[in-house]
Amino acid sequence: MALKQIDYGTPEHQQMINLRYEILRKPLGLKFTPEELELEKNDILIAAFEDEKMLGCCFLTHIDAAVIRLRQMAVQNNLQGKGIGASLMNFAENLARDRRYKIIMMHSRKATVSFFEKQGYKVEGNEFVQLTIPHVLMKKKLY
Repeated sequence: MALKQIDYGTPEHQQMINLRYEILRKPLGLKFTPEELELEKNDILIAAFEDEKMLGCCFLTHIDAAVIRLRQMAVQNNLQGKGIGASLMNFAENLARDRRYKIIMMHSRKATVSFFEKQGYKVEGNEFVQLTIPHVLMKKKLY
């Protein structure tokens, strides 16, 4: 498995959009808006590949000089639980550290909290609804 940054607007980015749609949005009956996708231009796009096939992905969004946000992590349904998500997290955290961020945060779906806790993330604050389902704020210090 190869982990790498991918460029916005490339065929790999389209693969990433397709994977995120299948795993994260389609089950909720939601689609991406062109405005949402346009915002990804400034993000750090990350994906795991086996040959040319994308196995999983996520991206990082700058919040401020100290904080970066992990967003839209998705792993192919038939490959979940095989370490791809943990590898993506480790890769994303290393990229964030290299850029001198101190904290990585995310809005985690309630269903994935235990996965992120195993990666060292802590729940902060109360549950909230985002994209029609319960989420919590999670953070991890990167130093």
